[in-house]
Amino acid sequence: MIDLDRPYRWAQPDDAFLLTELINYAGEGMPVHLWEGMAEPGENPWDVGQSRTRREEGSFSYRNAIVVEFGGDVISSMIGYPLADEPEPLDYDDMPAVAVPRQELEAMAPGTWYVNVLATYPEHRSKGHGSALLALAEKIAAKEGKKGLSIIVADANRDARRLYEANGFAEVARRRMVKGEWKTDADNWVLMTKPL
Repeated sequence: MIDLDRPYRWAQPDDAFLLTELINYAGEGMPVHLWEGMAEPGENPWDVGQSRTRREEGSFSYRNAIVVEFGGDVISSMIGYPLADEPEPLDYDDMPAVAVPRQELEAMAPGTWYVNVLATYPEHRSKGHGSALLALAEKIAAKEGKKGLSIIVADANRDARRLYEANGFAEVARRRMVKGEWKTDADNWVLMTKPL
């Protein structure tokens, strides 16, 4: 882990609720849809998300999250991690159909540092937090010897796509969304990368 200066810090288990909210913002509501499917009878999907975020391992672990604080409150977060140079074969039959297109795109970006979540609470957007976190991601990727950055975004999320393009990312592939009961205006997931 690299050292971070305020207002940035590595997340802690106590940040799980805020991280869960930000994960859902970034995922266009798909995370809550997935957590509903994972919930035991009578269990709240947000509790499932928080439980996953509190894990010591896994992609949505707090250990992969950096948060931005303002006035003592978490206002923005990035969750990211290095992707293997050679993608491991995945059994897509074992995952929810709604997650398959994103996994297919992620497998197309081996050797990159993957920005899985980048989100800011609405009242704090357009203040440079996203660009600052992407610059931090670039430093981490370079330190870890990665060949670039990767991120997946919904095609209808024009503001996020403009942010990524302004920070040097370009579209490299798309996959049609599988929606099921998940409601969204988007039609495709878009993989964007930035070489280092």
